Amino acid sequence: MKKHIVCMGDSNTHGYCADPADCADGGARFNESERWTCLLQQKLGDDYHVLEEGLSGRTTVFPDPLHESMPALDVAYPILMSHEPVDLLIIMLGTNDTKERLSMNAPCISLGMERLLTKCKQVPCWGDHAPNILVICPPHIGEEMEASSVGIHMGSGCAEKSRQLHKYLEPVVKAQGCAYLDAEGIAEFNKVDYMHLTRKGHADLAETLARLVPTMV
Repeated sequence: MKKHIVCMGDSNTHGYCADPADCADGGARFNESERWTCLLQQKLGDDYHVLEEGLSGRTTVFPDPLHESMPALDVAYPILMSHEPVDLLIIMLGTNDTKERLSMNAPCISLGMERLLTKCKQVPCWGDHAPNILVICPPHIGEEMEASSVGIHMGSGCAEKSRQLHKYLEPVVKAQGCAYLDAEGIAEFNKVDYMHLTRKGHADLAETLARLVPTMV
């Protein structure tokens, strides 16, 4: 059987494209030759099966009063069990947790990740090996986001919480015995809404993970 790599994330895992000019198809989602998950599959080769589990708006554990089924905590069991045995789970979440309406600061967001990791490790999806999880801290949201088209939906204070997240998230993740990668400086956000990956950002993240993943499975 191929090695199953499950990628659980939000719109940046789903492949949302805020700038149609940056997408080969000119649409709102990067295609299979552009998304980091698909590029990772290409780079890893036939011995791996990279599974996309990205949902726009997804949070770690915090319910969104405007949209149902947003917390990854609520769907972790069915996602992981549907892809068992899981050789590696990659989680990239935290961007949506900064939304003003959720009223969470960076320390609380990191505790949300801790709770999610505890849950994922308990799911009996890991075959004959211990839970194997890589957490990616998303790049920083730009201050300019508030003046963009998504600013009214995200609210204020998101950029500051996003910048602070790495400080609190890294120790929590490592205390859980999980691997950690800070994507700031690796994968760039666009200059349209300042919170979604560019085509280059997807490619750069895939390149980094293609070197890292084989050392973990």
